[in-house]
Amino acid sequence: MKFQDFDETIENLINSLRGVIKPIENVFLIDTVNRILAKDVVAKENSPSHATSSMDGYAIKFSDQKKGMLKISSQVPAGINISESIKSGSCIKTFTGSLMSEGSDTLIPIENVEVCGNEIKILTPVPLGFAVRLIGEDYKHDEVLIKKGTIIGFAQIALMAELGSVQIPVFVKPKVAIIATGSEILDLGEDKSSPAQIRSSNHITLEAIMKSHGANVSRMGIVKDDKKLIKTKIIDALKDSDIVITTGGVSVGDYDFVKDIIKGMNPQYIVDRSSVKPGRHIRVVKIDSKYIVALPGFPYSAVVMAFIYILPLIRAMQGDKPHSQYIEATIEEDYIKRSPFTEFTACNLYLKGGHFFVNLNGKKKGSSAILTNMLNGSALLRVEQKTKFIKKGDRVRVLQIS
Repeated sequence: MKFQDFDETIENLINSLRGVIKPIENVFLIDTVNRILAKDVVAKENSPSHATSSMDGYAIKFSDQKKGMLKISSQVPAGINISESIKSGSCIKTFTGSLMSEGSDTLIPIENVEVCGNEIKILTPVPLGFAVRLIGEDYKHDEVLIKKGTIIGFAQIALMAELGSVQIPVFVKPKVAIIATGSEILDLGEDKSSPAQIRSSNHITLEAIMKSHGANVSRMGIVKDDKKLIKTKIIDALKDSDIVITTGGVSVGDYDFVKDIIKGMNPQYIVDRSSVKPGRHIRVVKIDSKYIVALPGFPYSAVVMAFIYILPLIRAMQGDKPHSQYIEATIEEDYIKRSPFTEFTACNLYLKGGHFFVNLNGKKKGSSAILTNMLNGSALLRVEQKTKFIKKGDRVRVLQIS
């Protein structure tokens, strides 16, 4: 049985993404949390647009401090426009956020002076420009403040609120439909009536992964091993989805129908099995502008393949450009590869002294059904197809997943 070279499948996936249409919608500011910005946010003015005070105190001319005593001519609360300018020998009482009076260049804090009637006595002089926010100190007119493709968090929302932005252009969330197949699997909440039955975690796990990366998910339920039913479900899912994910039915068993159903739909094959472990029976196909990703039924395999093949699709549909997903780390133990394929195995990843390290402490070796390997700060150690042995202390490539 022939499998495509793993690196070739990744290249095929990236090439298939070129020219993918990324629709944009305008969303109310507070509803953009974790959405991906579709256009640069550009400053329409300087901030501050006028020199302002960053403390409570007195606006003065720096050179007047040597006089020792200054007359209080007026005061400027925050939010009030000023018309009076500073004259030599005088000062204006100023508050945090107030505009600095024309002619002033320094703010002397309240605690640095003693008030004597309508005058202040300077106790502790300050440097030129002290506590004055200059024009454009925060940002300048036409400056790009947030770049297209940024995942919006509280800091971005705070800045856009300051700019007065109400409707924000973001990429439309991709629509993903998930179908689990198998006569032996039970849906969430169903009780076992036979030892031959297993509870499906695939569709729930995949939904969590997809949602955490910005997709809208339709849960299409579980379909028994019936070729006609599975085909009908896939066709229905394609009507309102950008990506249809199936689990199970891709290997060589008598009841593995999904691969045959997909083949009968005359798709464009992006991945037709891959020289990777786990998950080598994966298929990724394209029908018009829509994708079908057929994953293995083993939970661990399905999750690994989702991170490698599906998340790049999800990101690309939200404006992300293809980029390396891997980080480099130092392995803390010897590793013997057990397969002739490019291998991904669960490992522990941590940061120490500014460097990443990995080990396999507590990780179980064996079946592709071992989902507990994904717990506790997991990452995926990538071992190349031609590599048979990794020595302790070697540098390795790691895909971070949690």
